[in-house]
Amino acid sequence: MEDKATLIESLVEKAEAYVKTNLGLFKLSAIDKSADIISTIVSKFAVVIAVLLIILLSSIGLSIWLGELIGNSSYGFFIVAGFYVLVALILHYMPGIVKSPVNNSIILKMLNTKKDEKEFTQ
Repeated sequence: MEDKATLIESLVEKAEAYVKTNLGLFKLSAIDKSADIISTIVSKFAVVIAVLLIILLSSIGLSIWLGELIGNSSYGFFIVAGFYVLVALILHYMPGIVKSPVNNSIILKMLNTKKDEKEFTQ
């Protein structure tokens, strides 16, 4: 009778240890994925800021250049602004152009398992 009680206690202790270990592994995996996603977002944000600055400065230069070609600098700015209105309308009426790649990127990042995780689970 005591052997059965000892075996049951041992089994319960091992089950508790197993649950604690899996919970710790889940927490670490969540932290790893969160850190990976956040670092990717921050690095992409820095690239977006740099690209926006390039576009801004190029737009100003193009506007001035077009204005000199036409003879009135304000016309150059209107032409470039019209181009951006056209781009904005295209993006507004075709939201999948931006939304789908962003969604796919986030999903792939979240579902991406690392090589170490694959070896550990097998």
